[in-house]
Amino acid sequence: MDVNTEPPRQLVRLRGRSYVAFVFSPVVPIVEWLAEIDATLERSPGYFVGKPVVLDLAAVDLSRPAIAHLVLSLEKRSIRILGIEGVESERLTSNMPPLLTGGRHCAIQQVEPEKPEVKPPSTSLLLDSPVRSGQSIIFPDGDVTVLGTVASGAEIVAGGSIHIYGTLRGRAMAGVSGNSSARIYCQKIEAELLAIDGYYRTAEDLDEGLRNRPAQAWLEGDIMRITPLN
Repeated sequence: MDVNTEPPRQLVRLRGRSYVAFVFSPVVPIVEWLAEIDATLERSPGYFVGKPVVLDLAAVDLSRPAIAHLVLSLEKRSIRILGIEGVESERLTSNMPPLLTGGRHCAIQQVEPEKPEVKPPSTSLLLDSPVRSGQSIIFPDGDVTVLGTVASGAEIVAGGSIHIYGTLRGRAMAGVSGNSSARIYCQKIEAELLAIDGYYRTAEDLDEGLRNRPAQAWLEGDIMRITPLN
């Protein structure tokens, strides 16, 4: 027996895994843009905590110190930057988030519906049970229909429209793939946040006359309209 025989080396196991992030695209003046971020956080405290965020600097011309200050300002608001895009690598230092390339538009997360192999991919997702607090249901391929209630702290994200045949207490984001004609329907509106193609309204923005009533939301230009269904 050869006592000098070395044990076989174990190969490093590499796996691919994708994470979808929010993209922040600041505009000048940065101070006013940060004020808008603060206003959003006041309406929805902690919304970005624990969620990946990419900083797209293509629309601004910031120096290296200015970029570092912006990243620090966002971190003080509990917004952690996963990476930076839209800027030359020379403007980033080693202690900044890395430079990212090749990003594409998509939703925060993806939930695929079960479908038989003989059928084409579905363009709608049907949920026949309530969506509980903490759940995040994202379907970028089309409409989402919920036959029950969407609890506070839950969110529905759809590439198309959202239909909720119960009370909407959480967040509903429709048209996330750039569909400005998407709509949101619910039997009783108590929503924390409504959004269509990036334009949003929070609970504080809802008319008191709409609460606890069937309602629909749609975009008219860059303004979200919310009206009762009856």
